[in-house]
Amino acid sequence: MTSINEQPIPAARPVIGEDEIEAAVRVLRSGRVVQGPEVAAFEEGFSRLVDGRHCIAVNSGTSALQLLLLALGIGPGDEVIVPSFSFAASANAVRLTGADVVFADIEPGGFGLDPAAVEAAITPRTAAVMPVHLYGHPAAMDELMPIADKHKIAVVEDACQAHAAALNGTPVGAFGAGGTFSFYPTKNMHALEGGMVTTADAALARTLRLLRNQGMEQRYANEIVGANMRMTDVSAAIGRVQLAKVEEWTEQRRANAAYLDAHITAPAVTTPPVAQGARHVYHQYTVRIRGDRDAAMAGLTEAGVGNAVYYPTPIHRLKPYWEPDQKAGRTWELPETEKAAAEVVSLPVHPSLTRNDLERIVTAVNSLGENL
Repeated sequence: MTSINEQPIPAARPVIGEDEIEAAVRVLRSGRVVQGPEVAAFEEGFSRLVDGRHCIAVNSGTSALQLLLLALGIGPGDEVIVPSFSFAASANAVRLTGADVVFADIEPGGFGLDPAAVEAAITPRTAAVMPVHLYGHPAAMDELMPIADKHKIAVVEDACQAHAAALNGTPVGAFGAGGTFSFYPTKNMHALEGGMVTTADAALARTLRLLRNQGMEQRYANEIVGANMRMTDVSAAIGRVQLAKVEEWTEQRRANAAYLDAHITAPAVTTPPVAQGARHVYHQYTVRIRGDRDAAMAGLTEAGVGNAVYYPTPIHRLKPYWEPDQKAGRTWELPETEKAAAEVVSLPVHPSLTRNDLERIVTAVNSLGENL
């Protein structure tokens, strides 16, 4: 039970400090508030996180995914392989292009796409595969890229939770045809709201810039059909402030995770796996609980430790996907996905945690060992 003198530890804590407020006010006073110099500077700065790739700022992570798929020419008649164990936006972006979602299972014990399941799901209609770097851990890109190359399909990285994550020295967002990031307030860095597309292909980058801005590079000279998915300069200014701090915050997240790894000993709790060569950036510190998860979460809450389940319902079981698939007679056999959805709980790992917070989290988790 939480002490009278102790406040509950939040599962996430977005950072909005004086630096962010001053940056926003500066832009508002300038009068240049949409698709101006702050956006260009943010794109240039973010490029350093993705091996110098072209960066195209947009208004959300979902927009980033949708525009990248559209820029690659993906649409009706195509299939895109997506994990069902993810936030719905991963699949929604595919559906919004008119393409079909094909769900593949995740790796046993992990949270990323299983390369063997991906290869088994490829058909003549497969246009792309979308690895999701879930919770800040890179997907198995060293195995997925050769599969995609062999079958000549595009790789669209959903790195919305994985700013500065890497595998064998290559940052996420720098593997496939393109990568996407989100700057929602609970992410490892934010811009209040926003997204980024990354690509090594200059022609694709130009198409993405056209698509986000009504198909225009020059005003009223529309070249293609586009949308309004621009980032504001207010968001970009906040993003630039956060970008300068994200490496420090990342190391603090990793240090917090290392402490939890070393001190959580409850036999019914499995700490997050980390693949060889992976730089996990811990957007979430996600454990697996064997036993009564609801009771475990209630116990954590009573102890003042914030916790949450990401994601309790796999995408293929959500109404917009389940009902059409049932009508079409399609079923998905995704045992590892179902297992993960039934076991996961995310604990606080954000950089605002104190040593006392970490000790409280460990004590609360280890006390579950007697009750599960």
